[in-house]
Amino acid sequence: MQLFLKKSGFNVDLPYGALDISGDEEYGFRPFQLMVCSIAGCSGNVFRKILEKQRVDFDDLVVNAEAERNPDEANRIEKITLHFIVKGRNLDDDKLYKNLEVAKRNCSMIRSVENSIVIEESLEGIEISR
Repeated sequence: MQLFLKKSGFNVDLPYGALDISGDEEYGFRPFQLMVCSIAGCSGNVFRKILEKQRVDFDDLVVNAEAERNPDEANRIEKITLHFIVKGRNLDDDKLYKNLEVAKRNCSMIRSVENSIVIEESLEGIEISR
């Protein structure tokens, strides 16, 4: 991966497309947003794969992510809260929570920051009718 300097940040061309990174939202994604998205996206993708493997009947999965930053330490991310909303049929909360725990143990992004950023997860199963 090679990042190129541009007017107000950096640009990287990836197989899926170009990504602009900047401390100013007018010019690209802010680095902390990318970090939070990578953790939420990785966790969500692993969770989705586990749900599919377990044959959980779900139609939608939403991840709400919040970050707490410390302004006294270069605005470092200290905590990320992930709230998963699973919409489906015949959902079993205990099974969902167990699957979420397995996802957390298998998410490379969470594992990469587990000793420096607190990751808290919560879950909400919403029953929908056919």
